[in-house]
Amino acid sequence: MIITLGILVGLALGLTGGGGSIFAVPLLVYVVGMPVHAAIAVSLATVAVTSLFGAAEGVSRGLVEIRAGLIVAVAGMVTAPLGILAGDFVDERWLLTAFGMLTIIVAVRMGRAALRSPENTNAVRSALQREPEGHGLEPCQRADSSEAGGLRLRPRCVALLASIGGGVGVISGFFGVGGGFLVVPFLVRLTRLGMHRAVGTSLLVIGCTGMSGLFSALVVGRSLDMNILYLFLGGSLVGMFLGRRVARYLAGATLQLLFAIALVAIGALILVTRAHGALG
Repeated sequence: MIITLGILVGLALGLTGGGGSIFAVPLLVYVVGMPVHAAIAVSLATVAVTSLFGAAEGVSRGLVEIRAGLIVAVAGMVTAPLGILAGDFVDERWLLTAFGMLTIIVAVRMGRAALRSPENTNAVRSALQREPEGHGLEPCQRADSSEAGGLRLRPRCVALLASIGGGVGVISGFFGVGGGFLVVPFLVRLTRLGMHRAVGTSLLVIGCTGMSGLFSALVVGRSLDMNILYLFLGGSLVGMFLGRRVARYLAGATLQLLFAIALVAIGALILVTRAHGALG
């Protein structure tokens, strides 16, 4: 059962390119029966390792903006422990309520993106390839219109990228999610990276930030069930591999809308369960 759940999470990651990891915590809590904080630790480990495998593929194909990615990643690694520490002060019941609200927010963002920019949803559903990129917006303009030009990492650009990473790190540590739903749109807007490179760069950020959050969780004494982790992570890697192979054959916008609807259902289930528990 745990392997199957891991495969589902991996498929979600491979098919959506961001936001799929948010399925992990609810499945571990409501199906496996893990405590919330323990589920967050397993989710961080799974998302981090799976994302780093994806980032390695992107680096090998030249589809990761390494300098910008490292700026965002380092900031996220610094703040992820803050999210872990903040989570320890929140009762698991309220943490689940907040998670349910986050799930619905992510679902709304995914649904709006699928309706407004359906062409972008196809980026993670096609063979990784180079694509044209714009100059970007100030203060993160590209040196020229070619990929070789790289970004002009002016102080304001670095500050913006670091602030994005800082916010993603807190959210990642607190909820045990990757944060790709935030990293990808900000990278596209600030740098005009093509969607393939934005997704590849976000995987680097998610992997590094998740590892920092996991290490912090272990330092503060959270338990990490290695038996569950091995099964869940193994399934997730298989699911990611399968998802990447079949993604190019599936309709991008329609698939993303289906995922958004599934997330709304999960978020609503969490909130209704919490409300029923509070009334009880």
